[in-house]
Amino acid sequence: MFIRLKTKTVFLSALLTSSIFLSQAHNVSEGYQKPDDPLVEKNLENWQDLKFGLFMHWGTYSQWGIVESWSLCPEDESWTQRKPEHGTSYYEYLKNYENLQTTFNPVQFNPQKWADAVKKAGMKYVVFTTKHHDGFAMFDTQQSDYKITSPKTPFSKNPKADVTKEIFNTFRKEGFKIGAYFSKPDWHSDDYWWSYFPPKDRNVNYDPKKYPEKWNSFKNFTFNQLNEITSNYGKIDILWLDGGWVRPFNTIDPNVEWQRTIKVEQDIDMDKIGTMARKNQPGIIIVDRTVPGKWENYVTPEQAVPEKPLSIPWESCITMGDSFSYVPNDNYKSSQKIIETLVKIISRGGNYLMNIAPGPTGDYDPIVYERLKEISGWMDQNQSAVFATRSVAPYHDGNFYYTQSKDGKTMNIFHLDEKTNYKSPSTLDFTIPENFKPKSLKVLGLKNKIQWKQSGNVIKVDLPEKRNQLKYSTVIQITQ
Repeated sequence: MFIRLKTKTVFLSALLTSSIFLSQAHNVSEGYQKPDDPLVEKNLENWQDLKFGLFMHWGTYSQWGIVESWSLCPEDESWTQRKPEHGTSYYEYLKNYENLQTTFNPVQFNPQKWADAVKKAGMKYVVFTTKHHDGFAMFDTQQSDYKITSPKTPFSKNPKADVTKEIFNTFRKEGFKIGAYFSKPDWHSDDYWWSYFPPKDRNVNYDPKKYPEKWNSFKNFTFNQLNEITSNYGKIDILWLDGGWVRPFNTIDPNVEWQRTIKVEQDIDMDKIGTMARKNQPGIIIVDRTVPGKWENYVTPEQAVPEKPLSIPWESCITMGDSFSYVPNDNYKSSQKIIETLVKIISRGGNYLMNIAPGPTGDYDPIVYERLKEISGWMDQNQSAVFATRSVAPYHDGNFYYTQSKDGKTMNIFHLDEKTNYKSPSTLDFTIPENFKPKSLKVLGLKNKIQWKQSGNVIKVDLPEKRNQLKYSTVIQITQ
């Protein structure tokens, strides 16, 4: 991910990231460019129906249980958990990190197990890290030997060695839309972090204007890898490009702290990349994160939920644990917290991309499957209020959150109570828009006939004793 904050202060980090995004929310909407390709526009509309997606950060770093590949970045020395046993000097650490390729053997890798569990929990699309900033390819690239299918990697002998192919094929077969995460910067490439100079921070470590041949070589390398991903891996619906510091210099926002570290031109030629990707995958949604313009088809607040609806397509990427990558004994969010987050996001018109990180053996933590099972039970009852819905005023009023069907005939009102164990009250009073004329009302998950009355634009609902069966929320569905 592109904004990195100290994982030990998770609440603070989420708050800071949230405030960073929210302070830019207006500007983000202002700078948004609607796609000029009708197929992309149609695909974006369909993507907004999906609501709930799976994000997966996975690489050799899972063996050390550290925060993705950020420990390689000199600017982040204070928090990236560089442990003495992994190397006492930076260069020893770097060498040992790159040697993780020679021990990576996730023999429990079984994408069908993941797909089955997350599908039941209501997830409809997957975004997988084909390559993080460290440059280690989780796909069979021909541009580098720093990859999971290299003979140097023990897992290369496994018939499922090309994990990107296995994940995409498995999830596609289960009806998921497919997203390929790809890091534009590549800290392993000598054309990005040139060995002639020491790396100083996350950025390219030379001036591309002074060494245009070096930068052109990197541009070609990046283009070729993205051409492989969009040519060789079946239908891809989303190209999710991370590393927003690789961008034209004139797009930098000096109000954003991490963008102020960009001192040189890092134009990767997104027009060439985007045109190629759309030729290989007509209508593909492209997310050039944090770079406003024609190639940022939706925006991606990280570990944050906008306080108000945005007028443009958006997706919050939020971890199920504290970290985007596998960390032993991670602090996984409760099912109630996950469902509350989902409700808040969809009431504001967004999608929820929840990150689950596989461990070094190639499987999730057992707690993850417990959470997914609990979410499945809630989703079975309430999915009609979640999927293919849109935001509707008043969006959020006290403990009530609203969505509506796309035809406007059905309104869904979610009642949350952010306490440890949700208990549905005996009566609920809430407002509805004045132009909405209720005809019938039901509580999802209860078969009882519900007593309700309307007074002006206020609805009062009396809930039966069986309301005690409701977990995490009460969802009222009204049809006009």
